[in-house]
Amino acid sequence: MTNTSSAATATTDPYTGAVNAHTPSQRSFRDSLGWFSSRFAVIGVWILLIILFGLLEPTTFLTLGSFRTIFGSQQALVFLTAALLCTIIVGEFVDLSVASNFGLAAILVTVLNVNYNVLTWVAAVIAIAVSTAVGALNGWLVVKLGVNTIVVTLGMGTFILGIALWISNLTPVSGLPPYFSQIALFKIGGLPVSFYLGVVLMLGFAYILSFTPLGRNMRFVGENREVSRLAGVRVTRVRFGAFTFAGLIAGLGGVISAAATGGFDPAVSQSYLLPVFAATFLGTAILTPGRFNPLGTLIAVYFLATGVLGLQLLGATSWVSSVFYGGVLVIAVTISTVLNKKAR
Repeated sequence: MTNTSSAATATTDPYTGAVNAHTPSQRSFRDSLGWFSSRFAVIGVWILLIILFGLLEPTTFLTLGSFRTIFGSQQALVFLTAALLCTIIVGEFVDLSVASNFGLAAILVTVLNVNYNVLTWVAAVIAIAVSTAVGALNGWLVVKLGVNTIVVTLGMGTFILGIALWISNLTPVSGLPPYFSQIALFKIGGLPVSFYLGVVLMLGFAYILSFTPLGRNMRFVGENREVSRLAGVRVTRVRFGAFTFAGLIAGLGGVISAAATGGFDPAVSQSYLLPVFAATFLGTAILTPGRFNPLGTLIAVYFLATGVLGLQLLGATSWVSSVFYGGVLVIAVTISTVLNKKAR
């Protein structure tokens, strides 16, 4: 009598016609390896990058200052990716206004305080409120009126970038009071508090998506709006809320970024757009394959920061960040596409 629990099963290779036998233990190992690699391969590459740069530049890369730079300087990117995730998860994949909205809040709080003597905290609240209103306007145009997302967000991003340049008179503005910088630069364990704010934001976002009805509804809407509507989900409200909260998070990130630097140059806000998309799509290859997720995105942010810093320490000039982010974006989208096809 054959023991079915250990019997091998045969499969035929469709290209060569060869018959391959696999025991249950072999299939289990292969499946486990595939499960592990699909979730943690990027983390493994991150570790290898650290080892490689450490071997090539041990005196500069393997220092406490380098790791503080990696983890302490990415607050803007963390908030921007969180803002982008709000709309991506509900199926609005291309919000091209988040970077400009972030820059609008950053320059607005600075201009109101420095040029018009508005109280710092009042200026901060106004800046965040304006960014939230921009997000709500995006939502109204896309969700209520049905205008194409790319057209709305591209146009809105260009429009508010122009507004930011206008109110700053095309020049960087600085002079925020030193005490205000503590909301971003206050040190905890050697890292600025903005690092912890970003981690808390992403952990909270992950909790909402995984353990609350709102998060489940957001995922459901992103996968199929019509089925969600038939199931009783308020699709319009969920989509509109996603755009509004994207504006709120971008505004918060902009104010914190301005506090960290004491001011802002609105011309640099567009430079964040490529890294934001690169990190967000790379996050789909981490922890939850094929799905946009906050924790994977958070890891992707620091993976990218490690790569750029390491290459710069090796002597690469400023062009390397564009090459690295652009290459990672193409690879990340490719991986995301392949994983989505396998999930079907």
